[in-house]
Amino acid sequence: MMHSPTVVPPPRLAHAVEGLRVRLRRLVQRLAPAPIAVLELAQGWMMTQALYTAAELGIADVLADGPCSAQRIAAAVDADPDATYRLLRALASGGVFAELPGRRFALTPMAESMRTDSPTTVRAVLLMLGHPAVWASRGQLVHAIETGRSGHELAHGTTGFEYLEQNPEFARGFHEAMKVTTQLAVGAILAAYDFTRFDRIVDVGGGSGYLLAAILRAAPRTKGIVYDLDSATATTADIFDRAGVAERGAIENGSFFDAAPPGADAYVLKHIIHDWPDEAALKILRTVRAAIATRGRLLLIECVVPSRNRTHFSLWLDLEVLLAIGGRERTAAEYRDLLARGGFRLRRVVATAGPHSIIEAVPEPGAD
Repeated sequence: MMHSPTVVPPPRLAHAVEGLRVRLRRLVQRLAPAPIAVLELAQGWMMTQALYTAAELGIADVLADGPCSAQRIAAAVDADPDATYRLLRALASGGVFAELPGRRFALTPMAESMRTDSPTTVRAVLLMLGHPAVWASRGQLVHAIETGRSGHELAHGTTGFEYLEQNPEFARGFHEAMKVTTQLAVGAILAAYDFTRFDRIVDVGGGSGYLLAAILRAAPRTKGIVYDLDSATATTADIFDRAGVAERGAIENGSFFDAAPPGADAYVLKHIIHDWPDEAALKILRTVRAAIATRGRLLLIECVVPSRNRTHFSLWLDLEVLLAIGGRERTAAEYRDLLARGGFRLRRVVATAGPHSIIEAVPEPGAD
């Protein structure tokens, strides 16, 4: 069963609220001496690892039936009681859990989202963010900045995608995390763009198929194809079935560097182009250009870097993809140039209520 997206505020309202949060955070920073403020930022790594540890041990699942002592929690997850208490105490100070008298702890709304069975679970993402293989890549930021190479390649000697092929268990966790990030974004995407105009949609690199399944539910006369490597589509048929779109959703396996299913009137690429430097990204765009219908639409779902520097998720995601795969985030002007070189003309950039934008492009005549 797919969970229906929650009510999505208009993009302007959502961005205004986010702007207010940013200003409040900056005010708090200004109230502290500058050296202290910098050191507080530097402690962010500890929260990431604490959340990863709680997710890895399944502590939120233990608390699903009600408050529990740290000792009982430790016994349930096979951990040291004192160390477990210290972990939970630290997380409770950030509102992740609530500490009660007698070293007992309870779930908070944030902790609820760490439960495996929560409809809004982010546990799979936390398990990726703090995974030892990912953590090793992040430790290469200095060398990545010095060399321009991906942190993953520097840490492990392989590209991120090669690592996925070589480590099936890690790949399963990665694809589950990507499905969760899509679940978080899909409501804002569907609220911002009308997919009902299309008869046939191809989700290029669509992995689990969660995004296409949600689109097909919102566009009941539309048919679609998830196109990705077979290792990425292991759960796609089940997701289509649970969404009730199995009769309209198909799966085709292959590499977007080689080909794409031809003749569709919309090609969706969510967080695909940002994985690659320009030359590789151009190869993907030209593959889609060769397949797309004459009056088709190319829809890139990406975090567009603002033209003027301001607090924005894309700036940190830019460093994340540098470390993970050697990719990059881009400004609207950079996407316009890249699309033109790939045989497309950028029509518009549609903002959503989240950090993503929908970059709509059309095939440029004579660019075949």
